[in-house]
Amino acid sequence: MNKFLLSVHVLAAIIFVGPVTIAASMFPPIARRTLLAEAPDAAVLAVLHRISKVYAIGGLAVPVFGLAVAGGMGVLGDYWLIISMILTLVAAALLAFVVIPTQSRVLAAAAAGPDVRTALLPQAKALSMTTGVFALLWAVVVVLMIVRPGSTTGA
Repeated sequence: MNKFLLSVHVLAAIIFVGPVTIAASMFPPIARRTLLAEAPDAAVLAVLHRISKVYAIGGLAVPVFGLAVAGGMGVLGDYWLIISMILTLVAAALLAFVVIPTQSRVLAAAAAGPDVRTALLPQAKALSMTTGVFALLWAVVVVLMIVRPGSTTGA
């Protein structure tokens, strides 16, 4: 059963976390160009925002199945896993409370007048850093999952 849970955990990470990380990272540069355009077309921004929202919800399967795998392996108290869970929580909070709401504001501003678009330009620029931190957190979690200090796999 643990192999099945691990397979679902890894597949969910690939299918959901990968695309949301890419979509969130693509959003800021396109947002800056869109906000500065004379006649902005926010269609691409809308798609990236939708991917970010939908895949974020699907991404909830990753920690759920990860906890099930960790429980089956008896490693719930290992420090590398606790650190991974904390970093996952921070990444999820960044996505839910900073990235997606900022994307929503920028998307709304793209349909507004030039004054509103210009006013949101600093938020679009700051979103680049936030999505970079989001991606970095996931990279650290992946490394921890592969290296697993104290692992009994011999790796």
